[in-house]
Parts: sequence; structure tokens; C-alpha cells
Amino acid sequence: MEIKVLGPLSAQENGISVVPTAAKPRQILAVLALQAGHVVTVSTLMEEIWGEAVPRSAATTLQTYILQLRRRIAAALPRDAARGAKDVLVTRHGGYLLDIPPGEVDAHEYERYAAAGRAALDAHDDRAASDLLGRALAVWRGPALVDVRIGRVLELEVLRVDQGRLAVLERRVGADLRLARHCELVPELTVLTARYPMHENFCALLMLAAYRSGNAWRALQAFQQLRATLVEELGLEPSARLQRLHQSILVGDPALELEVAAL
Repeated sequence: MEIKVLGPLSAQENGISVVPTAAKPRQILAVLALQAGHVVTVSTLMEEIWGEAVPRSAATTLQTYILQLRRRIAAALPRDAARGAKDVLVTRHGGYLLDIPPGEVDAHEYERYAAAGRAALDAHDDRAASDLLGRALAVWRGPALVDVRIGRVLELEVLRVDQGRLAVLERRVGADLRLARHCELVPELTVLTARYPMHENFCALLMLAAYRSGNAWRALQAFQQLRATLVEELGLEPSARLQRLHQSILVGDPALELEVAAL
């Protein structure tokens, strides 16, 4: 089975989609996919579907949704398949388990590349890190589970992977900056700072990339835009770290041209 959650939900067995059209079974499939290989408790699935308003018929209704998912899996399995639907979507004490290899879920593929990229950074291999982190980001096809109704459980899962993606993106940009790819980074970072106008790290990276590209004015403009947003939205000034970077750009500190630690 091939499952994709980093974008619209997709799940195929033998080239046939097993994604339900109904909202709640889709939620269940998404939760099980993100936890593939691990038991998801009945209470967790109920919380995702109903929140605090769990009906008396919840246990029976949940079993019906699981049955619907198994029927779709069974219809997609080859006739000579060694495993049946109950072997793929397994009932375990207190919950259910989607028994598929981790490599068949795109979120797990993304996490493997991201972990390898972090290891390359730890080894001070920026070229390998940039490549591996770039591959991790390329797995994404859009906002995670963009076409699935999100309950309390999935909300936290989506937040986790979204925040992780931003961290991976920061690390990849930092590696590219140390590889002197500053000119190529300015357009990408301009978009990122517009999308995340209070994200200090993206602003700092743009300031450095612009300065090293010979556009000190663009670096200073980025700082002023961030400062205006922070003051207006939160009543806060930029961090001392960012103010020091701003001052270094104003005086043309030669150290800005040297390799720096990740911002």
C-alpha cells in the first residue's frame, strides 16, 4: 500500500484507491497512516472523530468505519494476495494497527531524509545536507492532509509535521548559504519572509543572503519590515540577535562574509 499524507490524502493498494469519501473514515485512515506500524487506541480514534462529545453508540460506529476501510482494502487486494484486509488493518487489544512497512507512507520517507540531512549537518557536510534536506522537502505535495477534516488528534499531528518542515527548510537554507548559494536564495527567502512575516530566522537568512549578494539595502529593508510587523502585531522589538545582525550590516562588518553558525 502506498499512502500519502503530506498534501491531499492518497492511499492505494495494487494501484486502486482505498480512500473513503466519507469524512470520518478518512480521518481514521489518516490517523492510522501517520502511526503506521503502531497501535492506535480506540480512545484516540474516538477523540479524533468526536472530540469530547462522544456518543453512546461510538464503539459500534467506530467498528463500522473500520469495516468500511477493510472492505475497500479487500476490494483492492489482488486475488492471490498472501494477506487479507484484516492482516493489513489489524485489530489489537484496545485499538487498531495499520500493518504496512514505514517506507510506504510519505511522511515516514520525509522523516528518513530529514534525519539523514541532520546527520550530514552534524558531520559538517553541507553539500550532502542540502541534497538530503531538499529531498525531504520535495516529498511534500502541499499542506498536510489538506482535504481531510481535522479533529483534535490530527490537529496536533499536522502541527508537528508542519513545524518540522519549517525546521528542515531552515536547515537546508542555512546549508545553501554556507555553500555560497546566496544569490539563488534571495528570491526563495523573499517569498518565505512574506509568508511568515514574524519568522526571525527566515528574516535573518534573507538579510545575510541579500548582503552577500551585494544588496545591503534589501537586507536592511527585510529587517525594517520584520520590525514593523512585530511592533504592530505584538508590541515587541526584534531579538537582540537580529538587531546585532542589523548593526553589522549597517557598518559593513567583514565577518558577515565568513561562514557563520546556523542562525
